[in-house]
Amino acid sequence: MLPSTELALLRRLAQDQSTCRVPSMVAAVVREGEIAWWGARGFVDGVRPGADTQYRLGSITKSVVAAEVMRLRDEGKLALNDPLDKHVSGTALGSSTIAQLLSHTSGLTAESPGSWWERTVGEGWEALDTSLATGAIKNRPGSRFHYSNVGFGVLGEVIARHRGTSWLDAVTAEVLTPLGMSRTTPHPEGAHANGFAVHPWADTLLPEPSPDAGAMAPAGQLWSTVTDLARWTMFVGGHSNGVLDPSTVAEMREMVTVDDGDQWSVGYGLGLQLIRHQGRRLAGHTGSMPGFLACTLIDPATQTGALLLANTTSGAPILQTTIDLINLTEELEPRLPAEWAPSPVDPKLLPLTGLWHWGPTPYHLRLLPDGQFWLTPATGSGRASRFRQQGDDSWIGLDGYYSGETLTVGRDADGVPNHLDLATFIFTRTPYDPAAPIPGGVDPAGWRSSGGPGLA
Repeated sequence: MLPSTELALLRRLAQDQSTCRVPSMVAAVVREGEIAWWGARGFVDGVRPGADTQYRLGSITKSVVAAEVMRLRDEGKLALNDPLDKHVSGTALGSSTIAQLLSHTSGLTAESPGSWWERTVGEGWEALDTSLATGAIKNRPGSRFHYSNVGFGVLGEVIARHRGTSWLDAVTAEVLTPLGMSRTTPHPEGAHANGFAVHPWADTLLPEPSPDAGAMAPAGQLWSTVTDLARWTMFVGGHSNGVLDPSTVAEMREMVTVDDGDQWSVGYGLGLQLIRHQGRRLAGHTGSMPGFLACTLIDPATQTGALLLANTTSGAPILQTTIDLINLTEELEPRLPAEWAPSPVDPKLLPLTGLWHWGPTPYHLRLLPDGQFWLTPATGSGRASRFRQQGDDSWIGLDGYYSGETLTVGRDADGVPNHLDLATFIFTRTPYDPAAPIPGGVDPAGWRSSGGPGLA
């Protein structure tokens, strides 16, 4: 990066460390799958923290757990709409689905009953299950977003039942190790920051505890470094390194539930927090445990992301600072659009492209470089979706109104495409083409300017 950009990023980090009185902070910016910049302010045991200094991740742990759950889904071992009872039977939460647990829409209580779990040595699954026997469901499952740490404790048990090992061993072997995240551990190892609370009215510190959370550990146990968390940030952006198919990571980034009303700016996908800010759609997660704050976000469209780690219990605006690091990078060193170049095209698909009509409304069907089709209204507003081929003349909707719906190509006796059947909607080359199977038929008199039934 340009020295002026690096100075602006460091200044933003320094501003928070100073004004918010944080013992130490480290941050990084990633672009196109690499660390483009990292910086540090404050001290850990008298020295500047480095890119290999561990901090506690808190709830970023949930995203790692979610990735393992999605691996189980992709292997066919579970379905997102499965009730919990199918995989962990006999609980009082059995009707909540896997997807609801991942998206915090299960209705489960936010915190585990008993002592404050973040500052208490945790017990095993049986104790957590027993504590949830009554009163654990606070909202109708599926009715609303209600953040639940408990839900990820439950998902940790789902992983353990399927893998025959602990959730931690599973995510270490199948997620962290393939991503090269060797410095992401359940407890600090080697160089690490200690967690502190900063006195609100004096410049003095109080050490915070960091016990093992037991069955609640999947909600916030992990520690990590700038280097490792940068790899995770890139993973969320789509650099999945074989841990998940990039399409599955994209599915995790899709909005499931909104957290702030009709005009959403904050929401949640499948284990990932989603932020909409100044035209950007960011994905990642924040983290908070006694003594620590953390955040990771990336814009998948530009592949620019940022992360921040701090050893303070509260007081630093980590989410806004992380967003600011992304915005500064994009403003000072904007990413150039990819250069256009021709791409290989299946000539059999070309006759399907061009102008189609749903009733009298014109649509464009465009072939994308990856072989997918993009159906959009000619006016630019209305229902639009991308489609992936699943058979010779069959395509499946990937997003928008027609997500999951089937588009079938209809042909005349000579094999020439003459209509598209999209979830019973018939698209034709000309409006209401009488040669196509228009539902209800086409008036044999055709188009007219006046006269006829109901016309003056």
